[in-house]
Amino acid sequence: MEWQGWFALGLCLMALLTLIFTRVGPHLVMMAALVILSVSGILTSEEALAGFSNSGLITVAAMFVVAAGMHASGAIDLLVNRVLGRPVTTRAAISRIFFPVALLSGFINNTPVVATMIPALYTWSRKIGIAPSKLMIPLSYTAILGGTLTLIGTSTNLIVNGQYQMLTGEAGFSLFSITAVGLPVALSGFLLMWLFFSRLLPDRTQNEVFSNLREFTLEVSVAHHGPLVGKTIVKAGLRHLQRVYLVEIVRNDTVITAVSSEETLQGGDRLVFAGDTDAISDLLRINGIVPSMDGEETQLLKAERGERRLVEAVVSPYCGAIGHAIRDTRFRSQYGAVVLAVARNGERIKGNLGTIKLQAGDTLLLEARPAFVSRQRYNKDFLLINDLNTESPRHERAYLAWTILMGIIAAAGFEIVSMLNASLIGAGLMIITGCCSAAQAEKSLDLTVIITIAASFALGMALQKTGVAEFIAENIVDLSGGSPWLLLILTYLTVSLLTEVITNNAAALLMLPIVLEITEKAGLNNLPFVLAIMMAASASFATPLGYQTNLMVYGPGGYRFSDFLKVGVPMNMLTAVVTIMVLLIGWPLVAEK
Repeated sequence: MEWQGWFALGLCLMALLTLIFTRVGPHLVMMAALVILSVSGILTSEEALAGFSNSGLITVAAMFVVAAGMHASGAIDLLVNRVLGRPVTTRAAISRIFFPVALLSGFINNTPVVATMIPALYTWSRKIGIAPSKLMIPLSYTAILGGTLTLIGTSTNLIVNGQYQMLTGEAGFSLFSITAVGLPVALSGFLLMWLFFSRLLPDRTQNEVFSNLREFTLEVSVAHHGPLVGKTIVKAGLRHLQRVYLVEIVRNDTVITAVSSEETLQGGDRLVFAGDTDAISDLLRINGIVPSMDGEETQLLKAERGERRLVEAVVSPYCGAIGHAIRDTRFRSQYGAVVLAVARNGERIKGNLGTIKLQAGDTLLLEARPAFVSRQRYNKDFLLINDLNTESPRHERAYLAWTILMGIIAAAGFEIVSMLNASLIGAGLMIITGCCSAAQAEKSLDLTVIITIAASFALGMALQKTGVAEFIAENIVDLSGGSPWLLLILTYLTVSLLTEVITNNAAALLMLPIVLEITEKAGLNNLPFVLAIMMAASASFATPLGYQTNLMVYGPGGYRFSDFLKVGVPMNMLTAVVTIMVLLIGWPLVAEK
């Protein structure tokens, strides 16, 4: 290799290490790599920016809008309400969840499916008497498995197809090309969940006052000169609230615990409650109760109260506030939101709200400006799981949204139009017919994902152009002795491991040019290897940080990290075994001469 190859290889390793060991966003890392490759002259400007015009990327963006139409029209709720019913066992509940969620995830992005299902499942679990901790991981895993059923099931499948077309000049994959692999994997995954998850997953239901509720720690203040000053706890109406409990009062530098009903409130008292989201919403409507903040921000927030909304969100691994106490982060000035409540592993965190140090996976109840919701589509400091003041679904458009989605599937499946054109037409129809508004369509475009994907193309292009992919491929082929089945296993395991530590899209885009060189050097059929990349990049079950939907259910399910390891490692292993077996049986590994 010449210096350009070693430079590209070093840059690739630096990007991987940055993604693994820092909280810098993947989109920033990949954009930095793109800039360096372009400025250094290793890639021309056209080559560096080729990812932004790739058909796979545009298809991903269009499918985000289609998903927004399904979500905003209530089409997802329509299916859920008709299918879930009232099962009496955990296994029956998992069965009811699996088939509708897998179907939806096969054709629209996983994130809106899971975001819609979390509050619905939480309410449903209370009705049927099954702990949410028994159902939330199955929800996430089902969405992941469903995404492997079609080419549009995940953004990874689409962008791998797009890069494959760009690197090889071939036609690429059809809508159902991956189904022959994804369907056996999904069914075997369902069987594993049905047989073992009811025993392996924890039951976090406790025999306490809040046994059937996810608890939050909430801190509010008594307004200075407000109507509650001088009143006792009972007269202020704070003693017998439904589903919320006064834990302590923080007054100046003292803490009053086991608060008496006759305790008199003073202006500036910080009241620490435990309760669930709905109860907290009611509490904040009491005249004289204000969010607990310091100094001038209290008055400022109070003045802005009318335009603010309640949002439930999970702290992302990329959030800059991780490791810092809430009071030290200047949350309002930095994020335009106020932390009202915190839950960790499904339980309230004891102590003063301001002193809680945030961790990835914490569930927060925030009071925020409407702009906060749209801003997080780009920043990804938080994963929104429940916008409590969101627009009501356009239920009268639900059947229309389903018709549009079915039309996209039929048009692409029968190859009447290309996948790109089908998705663009579908996105346009979702907006024109009112299934979602233009604003909702704009918000649905996950800019960080789009930038990460587009910029990752540049790094993959550099690995191929400079000979790095060829160099690595030759060494791997020599190491394996040219054994096709061993190369297939190595391909799957490498992508799977990378997916657990960096984003699945980046892992797939970095590995594809290397794998194409491997198959060319060894004289192998590249199709089963590309399908192995798609499957391995999507099958991320072992940690809550490996896949976005896992992190979304982490807080609502009340899970610990070990819960994912317990069920995720067997799921990863099963997925790997079934995928490799199907590929070995269904496709010839050696290329036809």
